[in-house]
Amino acid sequence: MRMILSAGLAALLASAALAEVTVETAQGIVSLPAAPAKVAVLDLGVADTMMALGVQPVAVPDKLYLDHLQPLAQDAAPVGTLQEPDLEKLAAIGPDLIVVANRSAVKKDAVAQVAPAIDMTVDGADLISDAKARLAALAALFGKQVEGEALAAALDEKLAALAEAGRDKGGALVVLTNGPKMSAYGKDSRFGWIYEVTGLPQAGRPLDEKANHGDAISHEFIAQTNPDWLFVLDRGVAIGADQPSAQATLDNELVRQTNAWKNGNVVYLPADNVYLAPGGYTALTETLDALVAALAG
Repeated sequence: MRMILSAGLAALLASAALAEVTVETAQGIVSLPAAPAKVAVLDLGVADTMMALGVQPVAVPDKLYLDHLQPLAQDAAPVGTLQEPDLEKLAAIGPDLIVVANRSAVKKDAVAQVAPAIDMTVDGADLISDAKARLAALAALFGKQVEGEALAAALDEKLAALAEAGRDKGGALVVLTNGPKMSAYGKDSRFGWIYEVTGLPQAGRPLDEKANHGDAISHEFIAQTNPDWLFVLDRGVAIGADQPSAQATLDNELVRQTNAWKNGNVVYLPADNVYLAPGGYTALTETLDALVAALAG
């Protein structure tokens, strides 16, 4: 009888162990119950990757912005903004797990009052490695390892194609416009990964890598830097703001003198993907496709 009970206890413990999965988050390794049924996702990049894996969250931010994320709203409840999740709505849903990242990461402790929470933030300077790590972690969490490996392989193919397309194409400058204002981002900034994946070095003088909003620049700065390529993010387009477009802001006599402008190498990237869903699988692959098309064209 004792042996039977011991065997049963061992089986129970083994079952409990199998029900746990260890995943890498932005705040370290954590153990979680595998395949949580009700997951609230408070970040567009994470929602994007979950969607690519075929996992439907039960709750998402009120506004999903990106076209390819709109189907999520059909079956997920809106629970506040990216910056201000609605704790009462979250509590009413009763999720098994809440995932925050980037803009919502500061609310991790607050939402953890409702349910266990993890932070899947990605660092812009290490975006590719972080995006792969988050993809692998979410795949493991939801038992989607096969799907995750296939997605990672497809991502690697796109990165290889982009590296080839960017070979020996000169220097680049990543610029974000916000109406008439402009900022430039260096190689270790939140958009620094664009230099890494294209293989194009940053043109001009070093920039403040710690400036989260980039270095404020002028048309004169762009002219003096004279990049071979200008990679442009239009914040107004990303958030739907009614303000001058990036094209209007950049269309200036000084910018027209740069190699980038004269050679037709001003590339307007899908700003909503880059700005609002960093590390999201589809957002990232669409951006890589846009870069390949520009550099190989």
